[in-house]
Amino acid sequence: MSEVVFIGTSDAFGAGGRRQSAILLRTSSGATLIDCGTTTGTGLHDLGISRDEIDTILVSHFHGDHFGGIPLHLLGALYEDERKHPLVIAGPRGIETRVRALAAAMGHAIEGRDWSFDIRFQELSAGREIELGPARVHSFETHHSPESVPHGLIIESGGQRIAYSGDTGWFDGLPACVAGAHLFISECTYHDYGFEYHLNHKLLVENRHRFDCGRIVLTHLGAEMSERRGQCDFDTADDGLTLRL
Repeated sequence: MSEVVFIGTSDAFGAGGRRQSAILLRTSSGATLIDCGTTTGTGLHDLGISRDEIDTILVSHFHGDHFGGIPLHLLGALYEDERKHPLVIAGPRGIETRVRALAAAMGHAIEGRDWSFDIRFQELSAGREIELGPARVHSFETHHSPESVPHGLIIESGGQRIAYSGDTGWFDGLPACVAGAHLFISECTYHDYGFEYHLNHKLLVENRHRFDCGRIVLTHLGAEMSERRGQCDFDTADDGLTLRL
């Protein structure tokens, strides 16, 4: 795996004027977009990243700041890019139904269009590993709003292992789920506020000794964490940050 580009690193509310969740993983054999929040199109444009480069979109859960950008990504690929090669959209159970319903609700239904490329949907089941383009992916259940079908993701490619928490509160199995990762991208919405369905910096610091992984980078930063970027006990991501692995 050659590099990781953070396209959006804010919480759902755009804390600090930053974009919503989206991370690009580039390898020599393809690119994967992890999450596609509603601001992703703007982020790709600002960072000079072509939609056409993206082979796979991985969705961690069904909240708008993590998958709300998919319908317009599809329209842009069709009408602006004249895309020819397939696009895989993978996520928790119901991924196809959810994306189709979202697109219809936004007035951009997938049905009834003459698509120039195949849209392929793939469900990710917790604990099951599948091949998606240049990467092996498996997901694990997280502690977040149950109706959003929340999952974390492990992506392996080119000898590198990246773990992504998606949105989650603390659960005792989290360190084991991400063990062995060269890079763990963890949500950290709050600094010390205790909300069941999100992590905070204080809790991560207290449990740091339990994580058997390489570099830990915090994302999904809310207002109080946004103000502390670069001043925490862990590295913090910002829009446009690029890590080479």
